[in-house]
Amino acid sequence: MGQSITKNYYHIVFSTKNRQPFIQAPFESTLHAYLGGICNHLDCPPIKIGGYFDHVHLLVLFSKKITLVKFMAELKANSSRWAKTQGDELNNFYWQDGYGSFSVNPSEVDVVVKYIANQRAHHQNKTFQEEYRAILKKYKIDFDERYIWD
Repeated sequence: MGQSITKNYYHIVFSTKNRQPFIQAPFESTLHAYLGGICNHLDCPPIKIGGYFDHVHLLVLFSKKITLVKFMAELKANSSRWAKTQGDELNNFYWQDGYGSFSVNPSEVDVVVKYIANQRAHHQNKTFQEEYRAILKKYKIDFDERYIWD
């Protein structure tokens, strides 16, 4: 086959260090835009970015030119460094070490977009940790609580 063709959607989730509620308005919309700019720069266009006070969700169309590990390292390092310049209250802004990345069937993209868009309502009843456990269970991922937080 002469041409390499890919279409991989990833739903990526990660939290602030110790789930600190740094992601408040008006910083929230600016952060989401900045994350989107990094995604575009890495040739991984964002479909939807959202989240809540202590975490973000990204749905991206992933490039065949970059590994997930490299993408996440660039995304988190650059956005964390930038966040610290956005005000004294963000001097201690850090992302957690890990992340979750889940493949999305193209026929389910709209479902994930809606899920990300409804984060505020969703988190009136559920913490980030409860949400993340549910995502891991949905994808049938075995996990050890001792290692998934920070």
